[in-house]
Amino acid sequence: MSVRIAAALVQVMAFCALSTFANAADKAPRSGIEYASAELRAMQADDFANPGMLWVARGEKLWNAPAGRDRRSCAGCHGAAEKSLRGAATRYPQTDRASGRFLNLEGRINQCRSERQDAGVLSYESEELLALTAYVAHQSRGLPVAVVIEDSDRERLTRGREIYYRRQGQMNLACTHCHEQNAGKRLLAETISEGHGNAYPIYRLEWQTAGSLHRRLRACYFGIRAERPPFGSDDLLNLELFLADRAKGLTVETPGVRR
Repeated sequence: MSVRIAAALVQVMAFCALSTFANAADKAPRSGIEYASAELRAMQADDFANPGMLWVARGEKLWNAPAGRDRRSCAGCHGAAEKSLRGAATRYPQTDRASGRFLNLEGRINQCRSERQDAGVLSYESEELLALTAYVAHQSRGLPVAVVIEDSDRERLTRGREIYYRRQGQMNLACTHCHEQNAGKRLLAETISEGHGNAYPIYRLEWQTAGSLHRRLRACYFGIRAERPPFGSDDLLNLELFLADRAKGLTVETPGVRR
């Protein structure tokens, strides 16, 4: 975030009114695309114009390509993704009952690669992992976010909520100050959204590439001058769970397009 944007953010926050979690919860969530320009909305809606579809197409190739020591493909186990994975992305992140590990969609893909294909784990923001994640999530486009909070995950949900409402960094701001108290207001050329993750992985014009939700969250940490948690860390996974619970009622839009 530039010094100019940071200064504008401070000005926006100067007019912040206090809000409560209960008041925020009473409002129906609005997807970030509703705050975007008409041009961006049209770009996301048109699969031929949406640049994120390049990652979906690459993900489809990787889905069908043999990988690992046994040269097994994802399709070899799961078959046609449009059938077997329809709705899968709506339920993440979640705890894997067999291993007890808490996984988001990227984590599940890597678990399959390491345990089923005997292939190498893909790093966050690698083209391969972004492509596979975009392809898998795309199979649930149009379906409502439906993350289920199991008893074992309630502590994680509480931690994620605490992170969302905690002031952090040199700017002493929390997620709520932008995405609840100032949603819909202008920050330079951009309108502040409610900060939902239902369109990730997305293509951002600012990045000139696709990126994960964790990349966007880390960018927010950078913007408020706070220490950034590592990709795939417990803090980001817990925050991702809270955001998924908060986004119930919205539909999966992957791949989204944002400024």
